[in-house]
Amino acid sequence: MIAPTRRQAAAALGAAALSSFTGAPAMAQSAPDIILTNGRFTTLDRGNPDPEAVAITAGRFSAVGPAREIMPTAGPTTQVIDLCGRRAIPGLIDSHMHIIRGGLNYNMELRWDGVRSLADAMAMLRRQAQVTPPPQWVRVVGGFTEHQFAEKRLPTIEELNAAAPDTPVFILHLYDRALLNAAALRAVGYTRNTPNPPGGEIVRDASGNPIGLLLAKPNALILYATLARGPKLPEEQQLNSTRHFMREMNRLGVTGVIDAGGGFQAYPDDYEIIRKLHADGELTLRIAYNLFTQKAGEELEDFTRWGRLVRPGEGDDTYRHNGAGEMLVFSAADFEDFREPRPEMPPAMEGQLEAVVTRLVENRWPWRLHATYDETISRALDVFEKVNGAKPFGGLHWMFDHCETISDRNIDRIAALGGGIAVQHRMAYQGEYFVERYGAAAAERTPPIRRMLEAGVPVGAGTDATRVASYNPWVSLSWLVTGRTLGGLRLYPERNRLDREQALRLWTEANTWFSTEQGKKGQIVVGQLADLAVLSADYFSVPEDAIQDIESVLTLLGGKPVFGAGDFAGLAPPPPPVLPEWSPVRSFGGYQRRAEAVDPARFAADCGCGTACGVHGHAHAWARGAPVREQGAFWGALGCACWAV
Repeated sequence: MIAPTRRQAAAALGAAALSSFTGAPAMAQSAPDIILTNGRFTTLDRGNPDPEAVAITAGRFSAVGPAREIMPTAGPTTQVIDLCGRRAIPGLIDSHMHIIRGGLNYNMELRWDGVRSLADAMAMLRRQAQVTPPPQWVRVVGGFTEHQFAEKRLPTIEELNAAAPDTPVFILHLYDRALLNAAALRAVGYTRNTPNPPGGEIVRDASGNPIGLLLAKPNALILYATLARGPKLPEEQQLNSTRHFMREMNRLGVTGVIDAGGGFQAYPDDYEIIRKLHADGELTLRIAYNLFTQKAGEELEDFTRWGRLVRPGEGDDTYRHNGAGEMLVFSAADFEDFREPRPEMPPAMEGQLEAVVTRLVENRWPWRLHATYDETISRALDVFEKVNGAKPFGGLHWMFDHCETISDRNIDRIAALGGGIAVQHRMAYQGEYFVERYGAAAAERTPPIRRMLEAGVPVGAGTDATRVASYNPWVSLSWLVTGRTLGGLRLYPERNRLDREQALRLWTEANTWFSTEQGKKGQIVVGQLADLAVLSADYFSVPEDAIQDIESVLTLLGGKPVFGAGDFAGLAPPPPPVLPEWSPVRSFGGYQRRAEAVDPARFAADCGCGTACGVHGHAHAWARGAPVREQGAFWGALGCACWAV
């Protein structure tokens, strides 16, 4: 059989009704549903690393090998997709993010993820403020760091007030601070009489009035409790928002996520939107969800009650329960604000953690525990070892999240107890702050990933998105390979960096351990779920700095196209219109490409100096150094960042 041209194959597949993805084993058929050919396939199967073609039948890979053997199996209804020499990899899996909470809010949020200058970011904010209706806010909820900006700073409160004098603006920067304009302060009702919450500060002027700066010191509760005061989307728009967030993940090649719960994400009420999408067959990601306790002092009651409602593994291959955490007890929460000293956990931590972990082991629930610092990990391991002595874990997949400062001794203790470690690229966003406080030498192993792997500990990678870092997996892969922050600071020596295949394995097959799904997905192997991403550029050959710019041009979930771009755009169903009509997603989308920075020609209208020239007329801009190697940062520097001039 002669394979059709790329355009013919795309048209044929776009018109065909593809088989649904149920996760059931592939059934014997006379011909496969789909054949992918003329691609560079990275299977991550060491016994079959570089095949010429891949066949998919009933949602699973049914043949992976030479084109001369696979192509003749095509039948009259087989769809043949010519990948035109592009790299294809297993679908990416994020071992730790907050997709369920993020989906409820995605369409309300202006994303500065990927924006490379403050000038560009503020241009986006000004445009959004003009179309956001009362009582809605303009929200920039994490996913960026000031160090990614050419200007290396955050906006001032005065700049926010000038950009949006009447529309509330809330900007969350990591988990260290939030900026509110005057309209937002009025909306949340903070006055000189509002007390500081424990572990947080409402910064005030000399007269005691809030100025619009909230600080985590180091407890981030003040930040997300303030955010929770804003309006929510109605149910129909939350459904739409979640669909668009999943499609955004598909655009980046992600096909699976382990949801780590979150504050103000109560079970089961706040899971109704994702449950409905699952029931209606509209999930375009495989989601395994953990349950996160919601109130200090009631943690044991939460997990006892939930143990009667749901069991780990309950669900199917697209939506399933995964256990407890990342919050098990509030007394063990060591927030990762490296601008503040390391928090000391209270004496009550061990007793409270022991009671919860004992209950989890009794109910055979896997768990995960947020732990940034080695001191917290040591105390938690004391508890885990004690519980294991009385009630053996017996193969439960339990894990720590983050572990930036973990010691070799504690890595070995985790290995001995059969635990895992899920790492995230938080240091790519706040490595500069860590170095300022603890020094460059201490930052060289934050976390020591190679040492974890050498100890035989299961290690998986993720983002911790959407608030503390961006959801873009390619930023994480770039961080794992280069050891650099988004600001360009080299944190890690070669001994603590991974090669590209090692990093990719942490984003695919390794992450299946964390949802107890080994062998089911994560590789391009016969019998596994047919989750795959075809890339915009070859991950294995692009310059290191270009890894973070990779996207998917075709993403398959169980053999079903869920995203397509360019020549593959006709293969996936189009997304629904974005709701509400004023949504920032309509104007800006999600993660911002470096090559598509905000048009500098409109800076003249936004700039207080009033010159008609978009670039050269801004004489004040030339006083700054210009980052000529980055287009977005270059135009941001030569455009206008004065805003309040």
